[in-house]
Amino acid sequence: MVKIEGELLRRLQLTELEMLIEVDRICRKYGIRYFLDGGTLLGTIRHGGFIPWDDDADIIMLREEYEKFYDACKKELDTERFFLQDYRTDKHYLWGFAKMRRNGTTFLREGQEHVKCHTGVCIDILYCDNIPDLPLLRRLHYFYCYCIRKGQYSTVGQKVEKSSFMRAWYCLISKIPRDFWFWQLELLAEKTNRKKTKLVRHVTFPLPKRCRYGMPRKLFEESIEKDFEGHSFKIFKRYDAYLKMLYGDYMVLPPPEERQIHPASKVVL
Repeated sequence: MVKIEGELLRRLQLTELEMLIEVDRICRKYGIRYFLDGGTLLGTIRHGGFIPWDDDADIIMLREEYEKFYDACKKELDTERFFLQDYRTDKHYLWGFAKMRRNGTTFLREGQEHVKCHTGVCIDILYCDNIPDLPLLRRLHYFYCYCIRKGQYSTVGQKVEKSSFMRAWYCLISKIPRDFWFWQLELLAEKTNRKKTKLVRHVTFPLPKRCRYGMPRKLFEESIEKDFEGHSFKIFKRYDAYLKMLYGDYMVLPPPEERQIHPASKVVL
């Protein structure tokens, strides 16, 4: 396992900053609404940049905005330096959200060495779908998305799960073709996105229990500018409400033992 700290961590963060700047450039040029998300949003508010021990970066947008971004990247993305990765651009990609990758680099997550997709240093680009308003449908939708997420994870789960039973279970699920899960995900999105709902979320990325079914759509309607590592990016105008849903009392630093970095088996910058 590579120990990511000090100069290596900072170089990793600056590589991710390159990609944030590229996403922001394209979104501004084409009028695409995006927001910094997760630890990147938290770092913006609490630290004015990356959380000191954070090794990734996150952007979020509504699905319709992501599709505009996907199309814009076909003619606008600097493909010598960057690669927009989703299931349509990388036949080996497994996850239900997109990534921007830095060409000529490697960040290989521990336990994913056998996955054949592009493994450059990346930022996550999450896109949100509508969540049913009716409580029963909302619960059924949540369970269905959980099944899709586990199906996508099965290729990794069959290698990394500690339980032999779970490894065997994921090995069985992994026999289902990758494209089946994305087909199911797209069918579900097409159905739920026919009309606006109160909540939206990225359906294959788990949220805390306090907002497990999603975030209020109204939070995605307004943005403001905020400095992050000396550059101006878009964040939620009501970032306080958003961060409280994700982290609770987000201005309190976690104890040292919880300041974790994703384990990697190989890093090349």
